Amino acid sequence: MRATEVARASVLGVAVAMAVLLSGCTTTISGNAVRDKDAAPLNVAPLKESQLDDVMLSIREINSILGTTGIEVVDQTDQMSDNSHAVSDPDCLGVIFGAEQTVYDDSDWTAVRDQVSREPGDDKDHWVQQTAVLYPAASDARKFFENSKSDWEQCGGFSVAVDDSESSYIWEVDDVGAKDDLLTQVTTQEDSGGWECQHALSQVSNVTVETWACAFGIKDQAAEMAQEMVKNVAKK
Repeated sequence: MRATEVARASVLGVAVAMAVLLSGCTTTISGNAVRDKDAAPLNVAPLKESQLDDVMLSIREINSILGTTGIEVVDQTDQMSDNSHAVSDPDCLGVIFGAEQTVYDDSDWTAVRDQVSREPGDDKDHWVQQTAVLYPAASDARKFFENSKSDWEQCGGFSVAVDDSESSYIWEVDDVGAKDDLLTQVTTQEDSGGWECQHALSQVSNVTVETWACAFGIKDQAAEMAQEMVKNVAKK
């Protein structure tokens, strides 16, 4: 089980204090800033709901990113999910599950496309989820992105227990990786022999994309999926 809220607040307090101490030390470096080639594109026109399906990756693209050949769609929906009852810490729900109703509740989202894919039958070497969410304006999408970054950071370094109708298990949550408009975080299932998931989130215009890639020995597949979905937004 995870540490108490008091412990978390204490760690955050130290981080804030360090930030204050360091704020007086600044260095100016001459030259021109170069935008990372993987950063979300700028000045993308807002999307409509009718364009949201085209943001999603095809199975061919997913197989290419994962280096597989047998991934198939097993579930797809235009609704959010609710697994809030299953996690030991509701504040970390969005770190363990994607496309969650209570996670997106206050974001004013207007439409969602969610899809889960894996190998068929009992051969489940990979599990993938991709989610595209539409908002009234880019500022709404950005607010959700920033709020998610804060939530993910607070859950990093802790364990979250999941108890659903099928099984009970514990996820070890890594620290957040943040680069430009892309968040990544890895969770590892305890006593699973190395089953882990990379979770990624990105935002462009009035859309956020959320991806999961799970396998034994996952790398940056979720991040790559998110970046490709962002490129699809920019094509609209």
